[in-house]
Amino acid sequence: MVGMERGDLLRDNGAIFTKQGKALNDHADRSNLKVVVVGNPANTNAWIASQSAPNIPASSFSAMTRLDHNRGLAQLSSKLNVGVDDIEKFVIWGNHSSTQYPDISHAVLRSGKRLPDLLTDQQWLTGDFIPTVQKRGAAIIAARGASSAASAASAAIDHIRDWHLGTNGRWTSMAIASDGSYGTEKGVFYSFPVTIDSGKVSIVQGLPISPFSRKLMDATNDELKGERDEVRKLLNL
Repeated sequence: MVGMERGDLLRDNGAIFTKQGKALNDHADRSNLKVVVVGNPANTNAWIASQSAPNIPASSFSAMTRLDHNRGLAQLSSKLNVGVDDIEKFVIWGNHSSTQYPDISHAVLRSGKRLPDLLTDQQWLTGDFIPTVQKRGAAIIAARGASSAASAASAAIDHIRDWHLGTNGRWTSMAIASDGSYGTEKGVFYSFPVTIDSGKVSIVQGLPISPFSRKLMDATNDELKGERDEVRKLLNL
């Protein structure tokens, strides 16, 4: 909702997603259930819905960071003058918020060239690219007085398409219930690099994490822990 603080969203939308989770728990067909949460704060709302549906596996829930992923790819393709599909292994870590970490450290072009070798201007990376992706949603609201609903809808289609049909080995970004990978808080919905095959979402494991990346990944992890703890108090979860 335009103009609302994140704490207000946690309280008001949290109550909505509690009811949604309970409704899913009571009535949803479990055979091929896939729930994608888009309403903000999306990661924590996904956690709320999952907590409110104890008979449904947490793996049936996800939160959308595909919009952030798509925005990051658009920025990179423009900077490098390549097609969006030419860029692989780009990832959004963490929360769908201004703490998210759009990470190019593992990204490559289809030609095999590494993005860190092509984008050596650290000022552009830390002063332009990362904050632009982190704050793009707020910038659109400030400019238009409304959210980017069409872009979000398109990203939701991308998200569900890949969850249903798979990624053919390519990485995408999806916020799922953490298993503790990369030092993240187990149970919170954290965005990871994932591959999807036959509906199964798998976190890409074993990636080297630089000190720079670790700092940003930990910051967004801390925010998610804080949101979860606040919601527990507000909604008695």
